[in-house]
Amino acid sequence: MAVKKLCESYSKSFRGEVQRWGCMKQTGVSLRYMMEFGSRPTEKNLLISAQFLHKELPIRIARRAIELESLPYGLSEKPAVLEVRDWYLDSFRDLRSFPEIKDKNDELEFTQMIKMIKVRHNNVVPTMALGVQQLKKGMNPKIVYEDLDEIHQFLDRFYMSRIGIRMLIGQHVELHNPNPAPDCVGYIHTKMSPVEVARSASEDARSICLREYGSAPDISMYGDPNFTFPYVPTHLHLMVFELVKNSLRAVQERYMDSDKVAPHVRIVVADGIEDVTIKVSDEGGGIRRSGLPKIFTYLYSTAKNPLDEQSDLGSAGGLTMAGYGYGLPISRLYARYFGGDLQIISMEGYGELIF
Repeated sequence: MAVKKLCESYSKSFRGEVQRWGCMKQTGVSLRYMMEFGSRPTEKNLLISAQFLHKELPIRIARRAIELESLPYGLSEKPAVLEVRDWYLDSFRDLRSFPEIKDKNDELEFTQMIKMIKVRHNNVVPTMALGVQQLKKGMNPKIVYEDLDEIHQFLDRFYMSRIGIRMLIGQHVELHNPNPAPDCVGYIHTKMSPVEVARSASEDARSICLREYGSAPDISMYGDPNFTFPYVPTHLHLMVFELVKNSLRAVQERYMDSDKVAPHVRIVVADGIEDVTIKVSDEGGGIRRSGLPKIFTYLYSTAKNPLDEQSDLGSAGGLTMAGYGYGLPISRLYARYFGGDLQIISMEGYGELIF
């Protein structure tokens, strides 16, 4: 892969512009504001939204590009990380070269551009995960990975920022949909049923398990399907999919050579006064107490490293049961993005409860 450091491949003026925008303060946007503003997708509001993104996106993207240049332990030099850095720099250049947005035609052209930027960044997560695994593969096996705080803190910031960037772009683009689904405001479903989303996500996870192992544990769902609240269905789907996938793998591998019938994975959706809680529980054997501090780090996975079987970056988009070590930490970031959280209680020798 022909890649160079930022200082070698980009002009001094461009580097200065990235640094300048990376020092600017970004603006937070709440779910409530996006829902209220997007409920009236008039030509004027779409213009205001595009003008905001024209200034906001370069700030967020520049910050990540700068950080990608200065990661510890040589992570910045890994081929996969250099590829991701170039995606961010290309997107920054596209945004900064776009002229001032003054009318509807400008807004529509800008919307098409940011839609392409979103597509460009589709594989950022698996590609970064490959970069981290490349780093791990070359490290001393005696290194305690959870002690690499700088890398974990960077990846938390990086992935959280990516969630925000994709939410802002996706929300703006979806507001142009001439035939939105009922009760939807852009990406936000104002009457989302967590039971229905969890059911869909668990079915998707089970199909992956069936493909991987030839069989899969059953899933039991508990909760009121008529209960709804405003949220982003794609976010919840991703979280439940990852959690159920982990549970299915643990149960399947524990019982695949047993005469006993594999116990169900259980999902419970509870509506509280302040929170909506989704519990995923299994009898997959749990995690050792010594392993619990590692489960939210990006350098840890209980599954086999996919790089041991395939090192081609072009395969980053492939979907496997496990192995890159980012499913749980990424799911926790999605939960925290709108003020929630993800917690795990493990009973070694029995299974896990995931909230």
